[in-house]
Amino acid sequence: MSATTRTETVQLADGRALRMTFAQPHGVVRGGVVVLHEERGITQTMRALVSGLADEGWLTVAPHIYDGDSTETDAATARDRASALSGDSVLAHTDIAFGWLAQHGIEADRIGVIGFELGGAVSLVVAASRGIGAAVSVGGILQQASPGLPALVDMASELRCPWLGLYGDKVADEVAVLREAAKRSETANDVVLYPAADHRFDIYPDTGMESWQRVLNWFDAHLR
Repeated sequence: MSATTRTETVQLADGRALRMTFAQPHGVVRGGVVVLHEERGITQTMRALVSGLADEGWLTVAPHIYDGDSTETDAATARDRASALSGDSVLAHTDIAFGWLAQHGIEADRIGVIGFELGGAVSLVVAASRGIGAAVSVGGILQQASPGLPALVDMASELRCPWLGLYGDKVADEVAVLREAAKRSETANDVVLYPAADHRFDIYPDTGMESWQRVLNWFDAHLR
């Protein structure tokens, strides 16, 4: 049976609170993973990924990074919400997710973060700003995702944890620049291109897709 997702407002011992969607493994908890949602918010795909990672043994949480409410929305509203993000705001929200995992006994080196599209950009910002175990960016925005977020090529050279980037080949030129920037950092990193009909591609649990297995292998290797 797949892990069940729940959504509720979580409050930390220090008073910080945030709406989050999470799932707990049925068995032993290996560590924790923070899922950073796509531009449209907490979609069914995001819920499936939270559940799928929990099925692999990770206590998994998706913070709602749009002013504490990331209910799935239409494209126009999503763009407005995304444009309001800043580096400070997304780090504040992910810090609450990290704090929640810490309250469940999970140390920083056993915490990973994975983001999709907009969340992929945020994941790279987190990887360059926080000392966690590992990070993954899947598809998405390679320029500034919003006026308040830093340029990813600048962040890539400052990675503080092992980072994996998975992108569609229609953005190969931009990815090449990002790859070179990541090589200037002082931690392990890898960037992989996949054939894609658009600027994104999907990763779904339980499909046997090589990209999904690559994500699992990255966390297996670095979250110890």
